[in-house]
Amino acid sequence: MTLISQNKMHGGTQAVHEHYSPACNCDMRLGVFTPEGAKSAPVLIFLSGLTCTEQNFITKAGAQKLAAKLGMIIIAPDTSPRGDNVPDDEGYDFGKGAGFYLNATQKPWADHFQMESYIRDELPAWIAANIPAADINRMGISGHSMGGHGALTLHLKNPDLFKTCSAFSPIIAPSQVPWGQKAFTGYLGTDMTTWSAYDSCALVKNMSSSAHILIDQGSEDQFLSEQLRSHLFQTACELGGQELTLRMQPGYDHSYYFIASFIDDHLRWHADRL
Repeated sequence: MTLISQNKMHGGTQAVHEHYSPACNCDMRLGVFTPEGAKSAPVLIFLSGLTCTEQNFITKAGAQKLAAKLGMIIIAPDTSPRGDNVPDDEGYDFGKGAGFYLNATQKPWADHFQMESYIRDELPAWIAANIPAADINRMGISGHSMGGHGALTLHLKNPDLFKTCSAFSPIIAPSQVPWGQKAFTGYLGTDMTTWSAYDSCALVKNMSSSAHILIDQGSEDQFLSEQLRSHLFQTACELGGQELTLRMQPGYDHSYYFIASFIDDHLRWHADRL
């Protein structure tokens, strides 16, 4: 583990660490906010969206002030493998910065793009080994856009690990929208029967959890009708018996201005349930 940066913030510490990931076969970075004097604190993992790194959430969302008051540790990992040996694509929505929180099966991506294993297996183990104040038995997950997709699928498949779940503007039906179809074809291949393992709408119909999921979606989000299609997840939750609160927020778009406006609601949502 290498400490990249460390700053005092709201009485706590905002740090960025780098460590080697066997799953992704490269060094990975993650932001860690630890409240002052935290002991046996709940943990919230926040997954960012396309083109982002660990920096976007920790510098733009404004989550640390309330997290300090709640005594909550926030972990913000990078969105994909990085490095000179990691393959990439010219598009912003595939390759570096666009890991989609899945385990790729197609070459050359399979050698590095194992983000599901990284978030599910390696990250909790890293937290337990390196953050003494963290109580990984009280861990929730959230995310934005591509990261909202990751948060929902990881929670639904691992409800005993990620006990609470929320999302901002998530890609909830990647098998049915251009972002997901491009990523799934490249990472998983053309056999669409394999895609359902990473599609929230498909999962929730058969793998609903006992958690109450919160989703915030801006009504003026420029990607809503083509890429996000939140109503599909609401219908799938009704079919699968999943408790869901979907809030359409009038006038808000897809940006971090939107996330910063409602992040406190999400932190309290997780804190109350953890």
